[in-house]
Amino acid sequence: MCGICGEIRFDSEQPNLAALDRMNLSMQNRGPDSSGVFSQGHVAFGHRRLKIIDLTENAQQPMVDSALGLTLVYNGAIYNYEDLRSRLESYGYRFFSSGDTEVILKAYHYWGKEFVNHLHGMFAFAIFERDSGDVILGRDRLGIKPLYLARTAGALKFASTLPALISGGGINTEINPVGLHHYMTFHSVVPAPHTILKGVTKLPPATILKIKSDGTQEQTVYWGLPFESSVEDLSRSFAEWQELVIEALRASVRRRLVADVPVGVLLSGGLDSSLVVGLLAENGQKGLSTFSIGFDSIGEEMGDEFKYSDLIAQTFQTQHYKIKIGENRIKDSLHSCVAEMSEPMVSHDNIGFYLLAQEVSKHLKVVQSGQGADEIFAGYHWYPPLLNSDNPVEDYSKVFFDLRHDEYQRFVSRRFVQQNYSQAFLEDHFFQPGASLGINKALRLDTQVMLTEDPVKRVDNMTMAWGLEARVPFLDHELVELAARIPPEFKIKSSGKYVLKEAARRVIPNE
Repeated sequence: MCGICGEIRFDSEQPNLAALDRMNLSMQNRGPDSSGVFSQGHVAFGHRRLKIIDLTENAQQPMVDSALGLTLVYNGAIYNYEDLRSRLESYGYRFFSSGDTEVILKAYHYWGKEFVNHLHGMFAFAIFERDSGDVILGRDRLGIKPLYLARTAGALKFASTLPALISGGGINTEINPVGLHHYMTFHSVVPAPHTILKGVTKLPPATILKIKSDGTQEQTVYWGLPFESSVEDLSRSFAEWQELVIEALRASVRRRLVADVPVGVLLSGGLDSSLVVGLLAENGQKGLSTFSIGFDSIGEEMGDEFKYSDLIAQTFQTQHYKIKIGENRIKDSLHSCVAEMSEPMVSHDNIGFYLLAQEVSKHLKVVQSGQGADEIFAGYHWYPPLLNSDNPVEDYSKVFFDLRHDEYQRFVSRRFVQQNYSQAFLEDHFFQPGASLGINKALRLDTQVMLTEDPVKRVDNMTMAWGLEARVPFLDHELVELAARIPPEFKIKSSGKYVLKEAARRVIPNE
């Protein structure tokens, strides 16, 4: 995992390398191991590297392949890169490195923009075609890796973080009325392409953006998530679904072990992270490092769940670290935690992840984490009422909107009072084809939008603040596609995540 940035000019000017250096430097925490810059004609790329796969200088970025006429900067991890490399070698390609970065270059050369369909992983990238002058930007299916864009006079800039773009200068930092409305009403979620700033957008997940040398753009969405069950799916028993889920999750956690450094687990003690630990132990991982965080108790409210994480650690014989954070440390760290946010985020989990990542980064560079299971397997309280809802838009908005539009209008300056953007977005998303039931409409929205713009963004920002890569096995796209096909009745029973809970019984203790 790393940080990337760049500038693409559409006029006679050259990219501003001093501004690029500032953008690169602002992302030093994301890639503390090394940095690099590429500049040719109207294009300049910057990169900060966190060494995880192929620790040698051969994998340094920006990576230039003069024979193919391609240059790449990339942030993320491709878990099936070894299989792809073998395929590409059989097609005649030769490799000078042993990591995943060069595989992306060769895969793009062979398959074109369709190469993303062959990738298992999380990624955001920029590829420069020397001969055509085109630049290709792309983002993974579920938006695990961020990519922010800013169109300025005669140029397009991009970066892994919004603050990096601002540090380069020339960005319109006025408040975006659309982004503000979403943020204040839609549970602090600002769906792509909007951000809180007028001058900055973000590339949506599962999107390829081709930028020609004259500034014209072609945008392609390469993946979707239908929530429709086939005849075969409807005939499956509950036991069969359990088996499919656990096998898909086994494959997912195994894929996310790919690294040339040790991989640990953030262990909360809850079902999701405990299941990840159990499956890794099944896979033969010995001495796995696990990390739990706790806080001061307040009255009868316990500040930690160490009794549960201890049980999992003892059961699977992990090397377990319990991190206790006092009140004063939380107060002292709030300012720096907020400074690491690419966009405003309100969750109290931010400070916890920030301080946990700080401690974990003293031991490891890579961890697996349990985010996503609640959205994928219907673990939240608002899903069951939507199963037979006659008005899913209204029922969803009642539980998810923080403010009604009329309330919002009373809170903000008149210049920000415009349309009911959040309601319009919700209606548009719910009325798209591919999900007929209200609950499936909500699950699709939460998987493709809420998950990306809340917990996933939070984990990326807070872990990368300390040069720690977080991998999320519940967001493996094959597992997500499988979960979308499961009848909702098998998910919402027993307070949600029923099929996952029952599947987990064969792996982790019932306690």
